[in-house]
Amino acid sequence: MQLYGSYTSPFVRHCRIALLETGLDCEFVETDAKASAQLSPTRRVPFLHDEQNSKVIQLTDSSAILKYLREKSGAAFLEHVDDYEMFCLGNTLLDTAINLFFLEKDGLGPEQSAYLSRQQARIDSGLAELNKRCGEKPLPDSGPWHDGWLRVACFLAWALFRERIVLAGKGYHHLEQLLEMMASYPPFTETAPPG
Repeated sequence: MQLYGSYTSPFVRHCRIALLETGLDCEFVETDAKASAQLSPTRRVPFLHDEQNSKVIQLTDSSAILKYLREKSGAAFLEHVDDYEMFCLGNTLLDTAINLFFLEKDGLGPEQSAYLSRQQARIDSGLAELNKRCGEKPLPDSGPWHDGWLRVACFLAWALFRERIVLAGKGYHHLEQLLEMMASYPPFTETAPPG
């Protein structure tokens, strides 16, 4: 089994966390945008290739990969609706932040577009909602963490790494607490972007 991706992708990071948690044997193949365009129909990472008993599994989305890894190891994937909602909120904010990040590299930002301004507002309101939900649902003392929490933590860590958001001093105490707790969770720390 091979997982293709980059060390900085938050989607790939979540899959790498799942691999550490499940203990499944998998080769990580570092892949850049050019190789992704050639090897994956979605032209993005992660993607997974698994060949078993002459059957080939090719998955091109992190959600499908996570479901496959969890179920292959005998675990459930997003079995409770509140965990699934956290996962979806994290996905929405992650996709939005990544799109804004790459558009800004091309010189387009919220200042030039009402649509992009609405996307920035989505991140702001989404952070407030995640913070509220984190305050309503007690955080576990340690892992393993549900995939909803992991997706949110991967989003937050990436957004801070890429300087897309600021949590300190903004009233996001529950999100800061989540990241503090994740900082002592080995699968999360072992998958942090280099540098």
